[in-house]
Amino acid sequence: MRIRRAAWQAALLVSVPVVGACGSSAPAASGSAGAPRPQGAAAASDTTGRNLVPPGYGSLRQDDIAIKTQLQSTLVRVLPLDEAVIRLLSPDSYRALRELKDGKRAQIASLAERHNVREPSLWYVSYYGLQPESRFSATDVVINSAGREYRPLEFIPLSAGFRDQKVRQRETQSAIYLYEDGPNPDQALAVTVEGVPNAAWESILRTVERERAAIRSRVPK
Repeated sequence: MRIRRAAWQAALLVSVPVVGACGSSAPAASGSAGAPRPQGAAAASDTTGRNLVPPGYGSLRQDDIAIKTQLQSTLVRVLPLDEAVIRLLSPDSYRALRELKDGKRAQIASLAERHNVREPSLWYVSYYGLQPESRFSATDVVINSAGREYRPLEFIPLSAGFRDQKVRQRETQSAIYLYEDGPNPDQALAVTVEGVPNAAWESILRTVERERAAIRSRVPK
């Protein structure tokens, strides 16, 4: 039990892995150094649209916006890839997740067209193994938003063994999940993984809103 608890605590410190075409992964940086901060007119032009702040001013870590659910043999992390949310991350973390989405842009567009969805809701889902070999149900990640249940339309594996739905101890398997365009991370929602509900987003949303307000106060006028 002590070993599992230690592994679980270590897993909370793991950043979202950015996976290249070869299938290998490396932890995304979460420091504040990196992309230059936009200033003046460039910053202002980035704020148009729904709840957007300019990128480069955030200070949140990826774990700050992740819904974490511990199952018997895995730790599952679910976080939105919504632009209005990931712009609140530190510059390096924002860039890592933005590049993750951009690298799969063509595949995302093709899958969205297949399901006749104009703007799919994108989420990053990872499974961290707590036991020597654990199985998981990749399609059993349900988002409950505004009184509706949303099940994944498709997922795009980011690690070589994701489709096998198995994960070794201290290994991470991850994917980008596509849902219909209904789930709204600017409102309270819940995530149910393999029958285990998690309403942590309500608390995370308060952190998101505080950070958004702080960024707006820092943006040059």
